[in-house]
Amino acid sequence: MSERDSSIESMRNVAAVAQGAAFGGGSTGHIGPSADIAAASRAKHRHWRQLVWGARIATFVLIFGLWELLTAKSVGVIDPFFWGRPSGIWNQLVDWVQHGTQFGSIWLQIWTTLKEAGLGFIFGVLSGMVVGITLGQFRFLSEVLDPYIKVVNAVPRIVLASLFIVAFGVGTSSKVVTAAVLVFFGVFFNAYQGVREVDRNLINNARVLGASRWQINRNVVLPSAATWIIASLHLAFGLAIIGAVVGEILGAQAGLGLLIYTSQSSFVINGVFAGMAIIALIALLAEFLISALERRVLAWRPPSQQGASAA
Repeated sequence: MSERDSSIESMRNVAAVAQGAAFGGGSTGHIGPSADIAAASRAKHRHWRQLVWGARIATFVLIFGLWELLTAKSVGVIDPFFWGRPSGIWNQLVDWVQHGTQFGSIWLQIWTTLKEAGLGFIFGVLSGMVVGITLGQFRFLSEVLDPYIKVVNAVPRIVLASLFIVAFGVGTSSKVVTAAVLVFFGVFFNAYQGVREVDRNLINNARVLGASRWQINRNVVLPSAATWIIASLHLAFGLAIIGAVVGEILGAQAGLGLLIYTSQSSFVINGVFAGMAIIALIALLAEFLISALERRVLAWRPPSQQGASAA
């Protein structure tokens, strides 16, 4: 084996140790249980998931069943004019699907908000990762920019939406920038902390083996910081949705935020809740996709860690 091949193999070993160190384990090997124990564990997990989903469905039925009951005219405990009614919300959704909204098809409104939130999410995540990883490795640069980052982070960033609408107009750009700014800080702080938590001995060992900065980032830093970065994505998409919707409420030509604002202005409370329901479904779908990405990217973690994440 040549010296170059030996160095590459050593780098792979260092990367494997870095992946184990990211969650506090020093060993990358895992001895699987016997077939009987594994089957019993899977059965127990399936039973647990059934209980969880049963409790979730029961909670859903209880909440919305009570809401429907208490807003009935015969009961009259809650005024549906102010708090809406599940059956009225469903009827509003059906009406939007069948006849559209005053701003066009309901699918156009959903696509507009999804596009704004999606682009803001992508730009915010990429910029947050790059800046966080960079500052995490360059202490001097981090010390210089630290007070400015803290000042910007202390500003209620949602109020910047008004500034962005003035600067970029009521089109897509202002909503994308608002969403990206909200996402950026959540991802940035996690990426920065993840890099700072990397074992310095691993980096020093990689340098001794002749690894370049790019190889160190790819094989040591990123695997170790991956758990921090992926964890921030769960919150980040919700922030992207918030940025897009708030921007649409302040000024837009289409989108779910505009639909909610118009329903509120017209005292159509069922329309407000219907728009919120659509946003909630989008957020749940995004959470499912991000969880699937997490399981794939962090497949090296022990099964117990993966199971906890999936739950």
